[in-house]
This record gives sequence, structure tokens and C-alpha cells, in this order.
Amino acid sequence: MTHIAVIDIGKTNAKLALVDGRTLAEIAVVTRPNRPLPGPPWPHVDLDGHWRFFLTHLAAFQAEHGVDAISITTHGAAAVLLDRQGRVAAPMLDYEHSGPDALAARYDAIRPDFALTGSPRLPLGLNLGAQLHWLLATHPKLAERVAHVVTYPQYWGWRLTGERASDVSSLGCHTDLWDPWQGCFSPLVERLGLTDRFAPARRSNEVLGGLSPEVAGLTGIPAGTPVAVGIHDSNASLFPHVLARKAPFAVVSTGTWVVAMAVGGASERLDPARDVLVNVNALGQPVPSARFMGGREFEIIHAGSAAEPSDADRAAVLDAGVMILPAVEPGSGPFRGREMAWIGTPGGEGQRMVALSWYLALMTATCLDLIAARGPTIVEGPFARNGDFLDMLSALRGEGVETAASATGTSVGAALLCLPDAVVEQGRPCLMPAHAEALRGYAAGWFEHL
Repeated sequence: MTHIAVIDIGKTNAKLALVDGRTLAEIAVVTRPNRPLPGPPWPHVDLDGHWRFFLTHLAAFQAEHGVDAISITTHGAAAVLLDRQGRVAAPMLDYEHSGPDALAARYDAIRPDFALTGSPRLPLGLNLGAQLHWLLATHPKLAERVAHVVTYPQYWGWRLTGERASDVSSLGCHTDLWDPWQGCFSPLVERLGLTDRFAPARRSNEVLGGLSPEVAGLTGIPAGTPVAVGIHDSNASLFPHVLARKAPFAVVSTGTWVVAMAVGGASERLDPARDVLVNVNALGQPVPSARFMGGREFEIIHAGSAAEPSDADRAAVLDAGVMILPAVEPGSGPFRGREMAWIGTPGGEGQRMVALSWYLALMTATCLDLIAARGPTIVEGPFARNGDFLDMLSALRGEGVETAASATGTSVGAALLCLPDAVVEQGRPCLMPAHAEALRGYAAGWFEHL
């Protein structure tokens, strides 16, 4: 039996999972909140706290189950700057910090066009290039200290193996730093003065190196245990389907971000103003994508409610046309800049939850339309357990909706980087809801209000 330990860092939580290589089931999972530290010098990620957490639980996984390989997946818009001794040269900036916006005009003057990078202009630090520009421009001495830049999954690979790399999926995640069509760095890397400092770009499913003797001593995992290069989290969700399916199909990865990715979709002009972009999958191939902060929006409206909607709640929302108009989180997504509004008033918590789930499905359907997705749509992550979300999406997607076999796609997708011969289970088809026609009528009303 093969056990893959997966470091899995989303924007909300850091997680360590142990995946059974035969069944692709998670047999152990531990998490800690991924709360940014306030600074000084700026809001930053708790790298040392995460590292202690990972070491502690890698040792526990090894003692209880054994660890045969390690893989890594993290959120995008993130990199770590290292000095000549391999130490962190500056705290890793939280991408929701507003600092980069202060130099937006200067950055816009040097960033490549969307047509070259597939990367839309985003606020805050959501373009990694904007983060690097702001850090280097506002802290001139930092430029002297930086010897290496590694994308976020590979920072953990560096800690585990002592080997430096970047990966194509993290570089291709709205960074402005990568040309997905040519598979090479964009001109921005040279304009930032980082040409010789960016770690080499590698495919996510390559072996980065073996576990270092130092980490082996701290965890009990044998030195030399293989560590994968690592992958951006949305692309980790996509990877099992890239291995198992023929195009066309789409994957919707849900978490803090909802990311829709079209494989083999129709050829359409992408609109960067709608938060549409080109991701790069684990094999280096461009993947048209669209996204919004659906998990964040869910938490805002859900507000800790324990309500379970009833059929009467659903009927009431349909009859009254109660709905949420975008955008709950206005900083991103296909309706960026719009202000959320309610049409009608929900008659209780259950009705509010129904309207929220349908709103999230309508936003997802909008994203799929923007990238001309074709074929079945596979839903990964927490929204795959939301029946109202799935019903609305199924009503709108004529080529079918499925839920992923795994409850969380990121850890299993990352584990597959270490399992080239694994057989991936197909998704579970969702039945067309009995009230599909009524849902389509509700959706038509929603779109009319936009």
C-alpha cells in the first residue's frame, strides 16, 4: 500500500492529508487556520507556524501509517523570496493586502497584455507580478537581498528537499509572469529584474527531489522519500479529470474561490474584465477559466446559520422570485464592481439558504458560459454536497453535472502527481431535478435583473 502525504494550503485553511494510493481515499486529515499575521512590515503568511504544524503531523502520519511520498498544493497568487542562504528574504505578502494598488499605474505601464499572458488585471495582490513590483519598488534594499523566487508550492518543496523550482500551474495562475501559449516566462520577469532569480519552471507531476536528511530526522520519514514538484490548488482539482477523461468537459473547483475550468471548450474570445483567465494545467497546457469568491460569498450570507431548507422553502422562493443579485464579494468575479442586492425578502432562514445556493449556481453557470465550456461539468469540493446548488446547475447545464468521487479534489489531485499508474474513479451523475423547468424560469428572471 502506498501512502501520499499532501500539504494542502487554501486561503482559509492549511491542511495535511494522507491519501491511500490504492483507493485515493483520505485516511487522515488535520487542519489549522490560515490566518495572516498583521505585520510589520505588512500582512503576511505564517510560514513558520505552518512548517511546525506540518512537521508535527508528518511525524504522526509516519508513526501511525507510514509515508511513501509527499506532494504539495497551495492557493495561487503567491511566491516566496529567498536570500543567498536560502532563508526567507521578506515575509510572504498576503495577496489581499491593498499595498500593490498604490502603485497600480506604474505597474500597468510594464505588465504584458492579456493576449500574451491570459492573465487579467486584478486588484490587491491577486496578480503575483503586482506583488513583486510593489515589494521591490517600495523596499529597494530587498532587491539586493533576493537571490531566488519560488512559487508557493515549491517553497514547501524547498523546505522538504533543498531543491528549488517553480511550477507551470502556479506561474500560469493570473500572475502576468507566464506566457501559457509558448510555455515560457513573460517579458515581465525581465522588467522586474528577476530573470536570473526565478527558479526554473517545471511540470507539476515531476519529482522535485528526495526528502532531506534534516527533515527525515524531524519526522521519521526516510531520507530520499520522493517529493513532487507541486501544483496550484484549482489545477490539483482538475488533474484527476485530465488523466481520466476525454475532452470536452469542465471542472468547477469550489472552496474560498469557485474556479470553472474548460478543457476542450469552444474557441471563444475571453473577456478579462469578467475575471476570465487562462490557467495552466499540471502538464503545461492552457485551460480557459473563470472564477469568483463563492466560498467567501457563502460565508457572508450564510452567517453561521444551521437552517436546513424544506421543499416549502424552495416553493416559496420560486413563487415570490426571492433572489440575490451580484456581487456579494464585489472585488472579483464576472460582476466585479457591482453591489449586491436582494430581490424580495426571504421568509426565514431556510428561504435565505435556498436563494444563496441558487445565486452561487447562477454565478457558476455564468462563469461556465464565459469560457464556452462544453461537455459534462464536474463539481469538486464543498459545493458538491449542496443539493440546491447542484439542482440549479443541473437545470442550466444540458450536457450534465456530476459530483467528484472525492469529497475534496485538491488533496487527491495533488496525490496523483506521485501516482502515475492510478485509476481515477469517474464522477457521480446528478439527476435532473423534477422542478428543472421552474428553476430555469427563476434563472431567466435573475439574468433579466442584471
